[in-house]
Amino acid sequence: MKLKKKFAGKWIVFLLLAFAPIAGCDGGGGEGSVSPNPSGSGVISGTATKGPVSGATITAWAINANGTKGTQIASAQTDGQGNFSIPMGNHSGPVMLLMSEGTYLDEATGSQMSMHPNDVMTCVIPSMPAGSTVNGIQITPLTSMAQSMAQNMSGGMSEANITQANKAMGQYFGVNDILATRPLDPIVNGSGTSATQGTRNYGMTIAAMSQYAKNIGMPHSSGMVTVMMNDASDSAMDGIMTGQGGMGAVMMGSTQIEIGGGMMGGTIMPAYAGTRGLSEAMAQFINSPMNKSGLTVQDMQDLMSKLSASNGQIQ
Repeated sequence: MKLKKKFAGKWIVFLLLAFAPIAGCDGGGGEGSVSPNPSGSGVISGTATKGPVSGATITAWAINANGTKGTQIASAQTDGQGNFSIPMGNHSGPVMLLMSEGTYLDEATGSQMSMHPNDVMTCVIPSMPAGSTVNGIQITPLTSMAQSMAQNMSGGMSEANITQANKAMGQYFGVNDILATRPLDPIVNGSGTSATQGTRNYGMTIAAMSQYAKNIGMPHSSGMVTVMMNDASDSAMDGIMTGQGGMGAVMMGSTQIEIGGGMMGGTIMPAYAGTRGLSEAMAQFINSPMNKSGLTVQDMQDLMSKLSASNGQIQ
């Protein structure tokens, strides 16, 4: 009888892990869908979106106990739709994914663009059980901003800081769990018709960044991701970066962000770029012929009004 009870208890634990996705609700900081892998070897799979990024390299990194990027675990390439799958072995704990290179169809211009060599996209997963399969992870401009934010918090990319940064970024843009929600593609006919509001907000925010890049004459809209990562580094969208900023910028103290020039000189980023600047760019994109989603300004008014009125504080 004792053996039966012990055996049954193990099955209850296994079923809870296997069939209950660990994902946040609206604005959550979850970990995607996690389940045991019968092979005992871990896997992380998902999609890289700045427009789907094909031919990109995704590298998985461990995170040290002090919250800094640790050793490389593995790498993989994205397919034509931006999908990837990375073998993780027996790794457990937080993980950072870093995407570089690759090409994408820019939403605002309709042009095929390459990721600029100085630009990357990232995401941070707060926890991964050893030998588990983690599905549906998204690497996007928003997850990149959350990674930059967590990296510059006291204690760095700890499990608690990662969870907090992912959740705060989701709440700022009104997106269902930024790690587990796949953004809509607004240049696909009718893509917004049956989409949830969080999915709409996700896709249109990314499109707004591309529109902003087009407006200022940025040749690679991936540069706007780097700018937004730097802006989010101090937990506020205010045109100021602090600490290390994004993965491509290392500057100490609080510094105004330069667009297009980096440390070599360029145009100073307006303090309102990540608030009403994005709101105005979103309206422009929605009213442009590139928007095939079926969504109107009215559909996105709540998010646009929120961004316009925001003081830029992410948390």
